[in-house]
Amino acid sequence: MSGAGPVRKVVIAGGGTAGWMAAAAFSKMLPMQESSITLVESDEIGIVGVGEATIPPIKTFNAMLGIDENAFVAATKGSFKLGIEFDGWQREGEAYLHPFGPYGHDINGIKFHHFWLKLQKLGFAVPLNEFNMSAVAARHYRFDRPEHIPGPAGPALDYSYHFDAGLYANFLRSYAEERGVVRREGKIEQVQQNSTNGFISALVLDDGTHIEGELFIDCTGFRALLIEQCLQTGYEDWTHWLPCDRALAVPTARTEPLLPYTRSSSRAAGWQWRIPLQHRTGNGLVYCSSQLSDDAAAGILMGHLDSEPLAQPRPLKFVTGRRKLAWNKNCVALGLAGGFLEPLESTSIHLIQAGISKLLALFPDKDFKAHERDEYNRLTASQWEHIRDFLILHYKLNERSEPFWRQCAAMEIPDSLRRKIDLFAGRGRLFRYEDELFTDTNWTAVMIGQGLIPTGYDPLVDAVPDGPMKKLLAAMGQSFRQAADNMPTHADYIMRHCKGV
Repeated sequence: MSGAGPVRKVVIAGGGTAGWMAAAAFSKMLPMQESSITLVESDEIGIVGVGEATIPPIKTFNAMLGIDENAFVAATKGSFKLGIEFDGWQREGEAYLHPFGPYGHDINGIKFHHFWLKLQKLGFAVPLNEFNMSAVAARHYRFDRPEHIPGPAGPALDYSYHFDAGLYANFLRSYAEERGVVRREGKIEQVQQNSTNGFISALVLDDGTHIEGELFIDCTGFRALLIEQCLQTGYEDWTHWLPCDRALAVPTARTEPLLPYTRSSSRAAGWQWRIPLQHRTGNGLVYCSSQLSDDAAAGILMGHLDSEPLAQPRPLKFVTGRRKLAWNKNCVALGLAGGFLEPLESTSIHLIQAGISKLLALFPDKDFKAHERDEYNRLTASQWEHIRDFLILHYKLNERSEPFWRQCAAMEIPDSLRRKIDLFAGRGRLFRYEDELFTDTNWTAVMIGQGLIPTGYDPLVDAVPDGPMKKLLAAMGQSFRQAADNMPTHADYIMRHCKGV
């Protein structure tokens, strides 16, 4: 590419969640009077619909766009999410909730879970989730916005959403088109490159139309038409750590009560998700095809539904991993074009959001400076690897008896994860590294939920007398329970404020 000045012609290949999130964000943040944003998609090409469950940072993305939360939840027939229940992940018949929001609050700069660990050793047998506002509300199927909850319980509650991914894409499409994004219907037949530097110069559609651009965003899903088929970027395969490579998805009728959390239930060679929406429930089975046939997988999925199926199971094949470069030449890959991590912790949509945010922070000039592209790739790789480690943790810390799970428990893990486990197992210590998505609360919830109880705790805790500490925790637990009792049920809240149309 040649010429100075910022990029002003952006072409997005593919729609769906990734494409329309990018289009909406660019239309909000770029000077549209000087820019053109074109999105190319075909109604004849289906979309995977990456995820119906999200994590709390999605609120930041919607707020950046200026989206009204009630309008968004109603338009996507969504519900609220306070965490993820993991059923049978440590062993059959046991479950734990990975909640959003903090455990208690720090005391003298020391993380709350250290005080809880000490009191546990003194016989204080109160579950850790009693000191998490989101967990307490979830257990009683309650929800309210934090600003409506009086006292310290309000700021302690955090949440995200479940929503229909197709409806979310439509919602963002309307938003983006109102701000000047142009949608072009058509299939991409050819990707043209500059003969000198290999940069992408244009997309050629099936009707012969040329769509020229300066920056190209690949949102073509697993096909990765630009980033891989054209630029041959390469792929880093992580199936030796995350061996599941198939999924089946099926919607079912809504059931009551309307749960304010996602459920993940372990199965013989994988796990099953359950995502409650206003108009239906999303279900799916993620599994390892070398240990479970497709027919057997369908039987397991259909045999564990709790309401009437509304369609036949839809299959999906994938290879867990990521592109070796998320940004190659003048092309940035978002969504499934950039890689795939199973939706165990609902990170698919967040990775799209993070990719967009980093691109806006490093938005290029037409000369595409290498050091900016390299920094984007370094930050993106680091975040993917941190999330990868968090997912591996769930598989590693299991005591199930099936061959698949025994192999997962015995597998070698990345050194980065081994350090996390060893530090926590000793004295419950955790450190958060640069741009790491998951916090101390997240790691603590899963480690303790799956049976990794530290042998010790931070010795600085001993500076706080046991008696006042017990009173503080008791008062905190009582305040959270009272706050939950005063909240409306999840279903009632939606009916009053954001019922789908």
